Amino acid sequence: MRRTRTARSALPGRALTQVARALGARSRAGAGRAERERGASSLELAGMMPLLLLVAMAAIQLGVAGYTVQQAGTGARAAARIASQEDLAEDYEATGKAAMSDWTASRANFDLGGGEDEVRVTITVTIPSVVPGVDDFGDATRSATMPRD
Repeated sequence: MRRTRTARSALPGRALTQVARALGARSRAGAGRAERERGASSLELAGMMPLLLLVAMAAIQLGVAGYTVQQAGTGARAAARIASQEDLAEDYEATGKAAMSDWTASRANFDLGGGEDEVRVTITVTIPSVVPGVDDFGDATRSATMPRD
């Protein structure tokens, strides 16, 4: 049986179309879909941005709270060390504040206690906030006890 010329020319055209699709060439219908989806990832990022910012702010606030607790402990130890010495005992609060960073020392309250043989200094520091207008993240309290000299 003899093939016609039109049948032969149609066969290589289909093969070329299949090869082109396999290599990633788009048809007109595929190009239209790509145009409609243009910018979709930007919208998805814009939708997730508030959540990402919230998580970042929470992580920073947690770090600030941890730093405040650490500073309170440092100030309590320094203040108790000075309060345990009879000749320097009245300078315990100034020494405790000097051992802390300025922004935590300005929020610190000192309490001196103890007995005849020991001195106990308790510091309460208000935890600063990274969120403007919100200052209620609680207090960090640390105590240190030293023997009297």
